[in-house]
Amino acid sequence: MTTTPQHTRAHRPALAVPIAAWAFPVFVLGGFGLLSGIPVLVLLIGTLRDPRLRALRWWSAASAVAYATPLAFWLLGSSDAPSLTKFMNPLVTGIVITVGVVVAIAHLAHRRQN
Repeated sequence: MTTTPQHTRAHRPALAVPIAAWAFPVFVLGGFGLLSGIPVLVLLIGTLRDPRLRALRWWSAASAVAYATPLAFWLLGSSDAPSLTKFMNPLVTGIVITVGVVVAIAHLAHRRQN
């Protein structure tokens, strides 16, 4: 039975984090505002758990804040919008998508750098 040495496993990049970073703005753009919280959680937890992604923690926190702000206004406000996507106006949607794309590019740049 052959096993992979421990040092090669430690250098393998976590694939879930960059996928979640790109999935977040795609979900928001596609109209799945509430479901886009899943990639945000994967992104945030992945960067907090992986010491190699320490430099990206602020970027991941920015995406979490960009998502949580309209979510909190929708949940706590007196809105009659049936979904988060319908609640967000085009400006807020554009800001959330822009933050998501910037975070995804930061993750991609960090991944290529290492």
